[in-house]
Amino acid sequence: MEKEIKAEFKKNGFTLDDEEEILKKCLTFCIEYKLSPSDLVSSWDVFSMNRQLESTVQNAYMDAFLLHLQNEQKEAIIKKEPGLHLYSNDIDMILSDEADDTKEGILGTPADKSDTPNPASFDLANKTNGDIFSSEKPLESVTPFAQRKSKFVVQSTLNDLPNVENIKDHDLENSEDDIIKRVQTRAKCSLVIHGSQPEPGCRFMYDKIEEKCNFLESRIKKHAKALFTSGLCEELMDPTIASQKSVFAVGMICCEEEGRLKEKPIMLQSSIEHSGGQRVRLDLQKMNQFSIFPGQVVGIEGHNPSGHCLIASKVVDYIPLPVSADADLHPTKKQALDQKFQSSDPSNMPAELSLIVAAGPFTTTDNLFFEPFTELLAYARRKQPQLLLILGPFIDSEHPEIKKGTVNRTFDDIFRLEILGRLQDYVEYMGSESRVILVPSIRDAHHDFVFPQPAFDIYPPPLEDQISSLANPGIFSANKVKVGCCTVDILRHLSGEEISKNPPGGSKQRLSRLANHILNQRSFYPLYPPMEGTPLDFSLAPEALQISSIPDILILPSDLAHFVKVLSIGEGEEQMKYICVNPGRLARGEGAGFFVELNYRGSPDLSSASVTSI
Repeated sequence: MEKEIKAEFKKNGFTLDDEEEILKKCLTFCIEYKLSPSDLVSSWDVFSMNRQLESTVQNAYMDAFLLHLQNEQKEAIIKKEPGLHLYSNDIDMILSDEADDTKEGILGTPADKSDTPNPASFDLANKTNGDIFSSEKPLESVTPFAQRKSKFVVQSTLNDLPNVENIKDHDLENSEDDIIKRVQTRAKCSLVIHGSQPEPGCRFMYDKIEEKCNFLESRIKKHAKALFTSGLCEELMDPTIASQKSVFAVGMICCEEEGRLKEKPIMLQSSIEHSGGQRVRLDLQKMNQFSIFPGQVVGIEGHNPSGHCLIASKVVDYIPLPVSADADLHPTKKQALDQKFQSSDPSNMPAELSLIVAAGPFTTTDNLFFEPFTELLAYARRKQPQLLLILGPFIDSEHPEIKKGTVNRTFDDIFRLEILGRLQDYVEYMGSESRVILVPSIRDAHHDFVFPQPAFDIYPPPLEDQISSLANPGIFSANKVKVGCCTVDILRHLSGEEISKNPPGGSKQRLSRLANHILNQRSFYPLYPPMEGTPLDFSLAPEALQISSIPDILILPSDLAHFVKVLSIGEGEEQMKYICVNPGRLARGEGAGFFVELNYRGSPDLSSASVTSI
């Protein structure tokens, strides 16, 4: 049959790039889908025409061709079963009238592998078979996700958002959409990655006690230097020495013993320079307002009459920092991903950005169909943002089927087909002006389990200038809008360790206070010791976790309640505003979750955003 396939390609004017590998895959496709060589080549002819490919058949397009064949098979099933609804990577399936959940009939999910012809014919067939889903659900079953009545409903908004309304199922219908048609998006946004990041393939789990000590000491010294140079204190003193006079000291909040801060005496550990790293008990009873957690570096004004307890009268829990901190960024640690915008005059670039932010998991716990992710991309095609920011986990290690090991594909294969495959279809459809950024998570089963975490080593040709990956945590600028993001759930970690006291009638906005801790400490993970299960590596941490300047948008995905808020840090003239975003989770259990659409317009007060339920 391989000879027949080869002859059929030549008959139609096609040449094979990697002949042996291509023929091997084409043979598998013919067996799995019961295709003759002429039918296979006809499908390739349509596929190549849609994508305007050359006459050379390249191995790099075999995965995309596989998706094309799968969609043809699903269309054939739909013709036989008119009431059947199948989720697909194909844009035509997503945007066509068949995708309306409000139609009468059964909403089905893709057939399991037992329903496909010739299961397990070859090893290669098992890897690239027509059914790319691993869940063993019968064809007529209905997933809870498919039973939704409303697809997109706005839950909350930031400022006024005149162009956003509750979007029902019928809003996505557009019979005039065609898969070959390219949508013209807005102007392409610039992209610059800031700061030092772990490189893909870096060594980890080699940190030493000395590195941990140096990391903590460095944080205390930087905080002390910033407070001294700002004029908030005249002289830094040793808080462990007995004195009747009021002193000002800088140190790190810690617990006397292992355990929760609220259950143990609070201690202040000063720097090696001022006190030899000794600890002293901290008394906050005279304070009418404070918010502290282990690992927080603070300035304390008080007195220590006995030498055993520092009685605090004032707590400074923030670091004064100038508004412009570009000078703090090392030029050698900036990576320009768009030379076109780097060479242009920065003053001509508007500080405006439209983006959609979504955080994983991207599939429900009852299957690996990635239905919420498919719906998200359908929404993005409709709204046409300049930037699509997608944060992990992508292949969630907490997913029941991943934990049980029942999947018949490698984690890398699932990521490549289910995530990258859909994203490639998205950017090809949207045109060359769209951008996608991926940020990994420590819950990603196919990526390094370390924090800070290197970016994904993905370069999908020829779309490497449109699909990029960022380290976790990371800071980047798009159209002069600085965005910081971290996929470790630091908000939930701080929530479990923080103790606070508010004056009568004072503000009790706890989520805002937790988010402000991140920027007040200038660290994406100021908590120490880290929460159990967080693989914090101190050999990678010092520069990767540091926040050298206040971002315009801070994105912190969390299991806590989703929100979009304009927050401010600092005091007096140094006070700055920024937008903090917790997009929630795109999939929650067997149901759908949330994502955020944000339009930044020069400043937080002029920007608009919406939290949408999918």
